[in-house]
Amino acid sequence: MYKMSNDRADTRIGISVSKKVGNSVVRHRVTRVIRECCRLHEKELIQGLDIVIVARPLAKEQGLMEIEEAFFHVGRKLNIFLESK
Repeated sequence: MYKMSNDRADTRIGISVSKKVGNSVVRHRVTRVIRECCRLHEKELIQGLDIVIVARPLAKEQGLMEIEEAFFHVGRKLNIFLESK
């Protein structure tokens, strides 16, 4: 996950899932799970950031709960949340 401040009032999120993760069906499933995680927690994010999430091959074996844990773990390190979670 990468972050960078932007000049806008909102936070933009980009998701990158490479072919190393799997075929098209698997990549789109991983993208949907990550997008849902971001949607559920968008109110907790600091505004004015560009965030790029890069999925790793292990993501194809994980569900929403595991991806959510990873999202919070890395997000805390990058300080993208309004308050500590």
